[in-house]
Amino acid sequence: MRIEDFSYDLPPDRIAENPVEPRDTSRMLVCSRSDPGLLIHARVLDLPCFLRSGDVLVCNDTKVRPWRLLGRRSSGGRVECLILRLEGEIGEGFLRPSRRLREGEVLWMEDRLELEILASLGRGRHRFRLRPPPGLEAETCLEVLGRAPLPPYLSKDRGEEDVERDRDRYQTIFAKRPGAVAAPTAGLHFTERLCRKLAEAGIDRLSVTLHVGEGTFEPILVDRVEDHRMHAEEYDLPEETARRLHEVRSAGGRVFCVGTTSARVLETCFDPSTKRLRPGRGTTDLFLRPGRPPRFLDGMLTNFHLPKSSLLLLLASILGRERLLSLYCVAIDKGYRFYSFGDAMLILP
Repeated sequence: MRIEDFSYDLPPDRIAENPVEPRDTSRMLVCSRSDPGLLIHARVLDLPCFLRSGDVLVCNDTKVRPWRLLGRRSSGGRVECLILRLEGEIGEGFLRPSRRLREGEVLWMEDRLELEILASLGRGRHRFRLRPPPGLEAETCLEVLGRAPLPPYLSKDRGEEDVERDRDRYQTIFAKRPGAVAAPTAGLHFTERLCRKLAEAGIDRLSVTLHVGEGTFEPILVDRVEDHRMHAEEYDLPEETARRLHEVRSAGGRVFCVGTTSARVLETCFDPSTKRLRPGRGTTDLFLRPGRPPRFLDGMLTNFHLPKSSLLLLLASILGRERLLSLYCVAIDKGYRFYSFGDAMLILP
């Protein structure tokens, strides 16, 4: 498969720069895996109408770390850092723009932190030392000074009011376990109001964890899809969640994943020989794509994703390439909002 076959044209005004409020009023394009003729325009708040009592939603409870910093070089040039991991004062992350940055150079971040470049790791990624003010720890400073790690297409030219609000808006209401460098965006649509409506309809919610890392949002740079390799990301499937999911299945309920990250956890833990989930923690580099579809989930709530991305390929593994791209054309024509702060798609069985 050629990655160019998974591209599409998106007008710039279809990219959502901010989420709608309340979050559950986002639009929702409803389709079906088994019925190509089903196409309904709804709202996320209508989700209980499309599910049945006894169904379950699987949500990702990862929490986004505010590990994005803005700063400047000694020359005055602007620079941005997205920290991927940090141990003490030593970290790794992406620096932009990365051209002409050199080992030993010191950057001044958020007017409070010194960042010394230790080594270039290629493709904009660097190892560095982050020096906090005396008496403070680097990670503590990040929690106070850091910004929401918005995708590059959202992080430009945002006002101070947006910067402050983004730390809350780029976080799901399920967020409990810190570790992600990007939000599991399908979960951004949920509100306490929607969760109450789901509970009243007899629809349960269960949690898994996948700490979203560079593997989820890194672009596919190879020509052949099969040559792409995902970065490993940490996951946790609790034993109680696995047990409840099998009980739901045994009682005739259906399993819906909230987002691609939850789907990757279940598929990583699914044992095809026993048809059961293996609970536990680990890392996964699972790449779901046409020819390797999910085998456990029944349906999914997801956002509209970037062209030629691993997330788009995952959806194509469920719906097929031509059908998925035709649905995206409908969404564009009908004015749906795309990407992280955009609208949703519900895929029914």
